[in-house]
Amino acid sequence: MQLKNLCYGIVGLGIMGGSFAKSIRENILCQSGAQGKIFGCNRSTACLETAKAEGVIDEAFTSDKVSEMLPRCDIVFICLYPHATIDFLKNHKAEFKSGAIISDISGVKGIFETALPEIVRNDVDFIIGHPMAGGEKEGYAASNAKFFVNHNYILIPREQNRQENLETMRLLIAAIGFSRITETTCDIHDYKIGFTSQLCHVIASALVESAEDEGITAFGGGSFEDLTRIAMINAPLWSELFISNKEKLVSHIERFEKCMEDFKKKIKSGDSEGLNAMLANVREKRIKMGSIRTCR
Repeated sequence: MQLKNLCYGIVGLGIMGGSFAKSIRENILCQSGAQGKIFGCNRSTACLETAKAEGVIDEAFTSDKVSEMLPRCDIVFICLYPHATIDFLKNHKAEFKSGAIISDISGVKGIFETALPEIVRNDVDFIIGHPMAGGEKEGYAASNAKFFVNHNYILIPREQNRQENLETMRLLIAAIGFSRITETTCDIHDYKIGFTSQLCHVIASALVESAEDEGITAFGGGSFEDLTRIAMINAPLWSELFISNKEKLVSHIERFEKCMEDFKKKIKSGDSEGLNAMLANVREKRIKMGSIRTCR
């Protein structure tokens, strides 16, 4: 497939969907001779009007008109919450263009593994994906064409995926700015994202919640700010992510609690030797973690 001549559909024109649309427009469809188009679908009309006025999308469709959009799209990104994505696939199963590539952006994947065979037709190709980029703000106004530059994209190939479509996705992912593609399974994705993303959001939220004095930030020197940036959280989305991955996330929380208890005991007892050894080990471990990159 020639990326610049395809028709792209974006379902959900929030910060992620808007960033996909802007990145595809800037990096692919602004090429000389490009004939492709971008269609945007959203429940509310304000962002659709803005995106169309800015030249980001070619045509706008409200949610009740999406059945007019899907049959025209070669590639569809469904940028909705995880369970809403499954519901969308189920409700619009018959409307996708035959041969289309469909993908998601969800932060949990186990829920798709069992659901997909029942909600996706055999003549379309659903490729499970997760762009590892995010922001504290929400909505189309916060989207940016540069949002994905030098970030990691997780792909989860399935036996049912056609190799030529997987290669098209890899080319597209690289074209819009991602510098790394990590390929894995749904189970490994949920385990590792449970640690590197969901646990971090839990810890940041707990740290903010534990503050007895909101004015304590007047004494901040950057540490608190760095640790709690992600606590400015989209509550409905992250509640769904936490609960959808609860078994893996709770196991991470329990291990973290054990580490916190170990720190507490050493500090309380004045065990400077043990604390020094623990912190030295943490430093060495973190340096090693920073050097690890898993790419396909």
